[in-house]
Amino acid sequence: MLEPGHIARRLIIHGRVQGVWYRAWTVENASELGLDGWVRNRADGTVEALLVGSEMNVREMIKRCFRGPDRARVKEIEEFPAKGITASGFTQKPTVNPEERRD
Repeated sequence: MLEPGHIARRLIIHGRVQGVWYRAWTVENASELGLDGWVRNRADGTVEALLVGSEMNVREMIKRCFRGPDRARVKEIEEFPAKGITASGFTQKPTVNPEERRD
């Protein structure tokens, strides 16, 4: 259950986002904003992230994700509501397998 005033969003980030320090950059920025969640590469070349925190900070992180690190070129971000069930803190997870179910 989310705290009052908190939201959870799952993002699928398209563009040149793998091999450009995007995941480490996301961990750094999300941690700076006090968000919980995770980020990982996907087998299709996109990056997936779960952002959980205050609505203001989640929205700020989504804006930052459009910019990304210097070498990234974000073309599109798909945004989905999420349950927000995650451990405290923000982590980098291994690449997701195509057969793995995504929550």
